[in-house]
Amino acid sequence: MRGIVFLCLLGCSLAQNVSYSWNGPGPTPKPDPNTDNACLTDSATCGCCLMQKQMWKLETFFNMSLNELQKGLERAQGALNTIRTSRSAFSVALTDTRRCVGPNRDDVVVKYQSVFINLGDGYNAATGVFTVPRSGVYALALTVYSDAGAAGALLAACGRIRRNGRQIASLSEMNTQDQEDSATVVLALQLQAGDKVDVILPAPCYLCDDNSHYNTFSGFLLYATD
Repeated sequence: MRGIVFLCLLGCSLAQNVSYSWNGPGPTPKPDPNTDNACLTDSATCGCCLMQKQMWKLETFFNMSLNELQKGLERAQGALNTIRTSRSAFSVALTDTRRCVGPNRDDVVVKYQSVFINLGDGYNAATGVFTVPRSGVYALALTVYSDAGAAGALLAACGRIRRNGRQIASLSEMNTQDQEDSATVVLALQLQAGDKVDVILPAPCYLCDDNSHYNTFSGFLLYATD
């Protein structure tokens, strides 16, 4: 008797065609186009849809982050290439062997023949001229030295730094108590691309050098301004 009653009740429930959803038994809710809940549109594949959606979000975020990193890397590489191509530094000495220059009847450009470094090829040993490759602030240093050759003989160790033919610094040393003298000047200067910088030996002066490199002329770019 109880079995018959149970079957009757089960049949009644099936006859009502009750549906089930993720929200429990009852009518299946209609999809809401304004919601991102994939379970309301396809509850049978809810887990798969949500996983794919999260994977798509992660992939989109990853690609955006990767693109930004790539742009940052390209900017850094561009800046590094600019620095590399604009490197400028030179350091030269008068000679590698025993040699004296001057005195002369007129002022002459000192042609330093021993090159320690010449990044950017701005210094020309044939002319003694440094051509500024890029506008910026440069450090320049000049040391002059001379040997009178004998005690009591008078000498003048001197030189002048010029930019585009105009003097910007001068130094000199006259011996009075010994036969050797030297002088050094260091300065920072803002130069423009194409400027010509050289060292002038005044007519009454002379310089002597050997492989000890007492006479040097150096310069390098501190930072660009263009």
